[in-house]
Amino acid sequence: MARLAWQDAPTSVAVPVQGVAAARLADTWGAARSNGRRHEGIDIFARRGTPVLAATEGVVTRIGTNNLGGQVVWVMGPGRQMHYYAHLDGYADIARGQLVQPGDVLGFVGNTGNARTTPPHLHYGIYGAGGALNPYPLLKAGPR
Repeated sequence: MARLAWQDAPTSVAVPVQGVAAARLADTWGAARSNGRRHEGIDIFARRGTPVLAATEGVVTRIGTNNLGGQVVWVMGPGRQMHYYAHLDGYADIARGQLVQPGDVLGFVGNTGNARTTPPHLHYGIYGAGGALNPYPLLKAGPR
């Protein structure tokens, strides 16, 4: 884990939904949300139950639920960036403190939390020391 903290933050990450190509992604960063909020990530739409994959190497720091994200997983990746996977339909066999590699299954696409009235999707966000970062450019630069 210490090695991850001292690595540089990634300049590209893998698309975290199995079978979804980067070319299919839409940049929804900053879109208006309820109560004056702005969208701090992007939504990746897929069939319910599609595997959600780790976008980068990291350590699972939290598995749980919250009002907005529903069932969520947090992974601390290189550069201490936090990768947020939300609206999951369920979790894979993962545990807090587990080291994951890009492509490891974290959970499954759903519409939990405040996404109950939307089609199933993964909300994917990245947070650094300065707050939320737009994941879209990193996903577009990622492996094809």
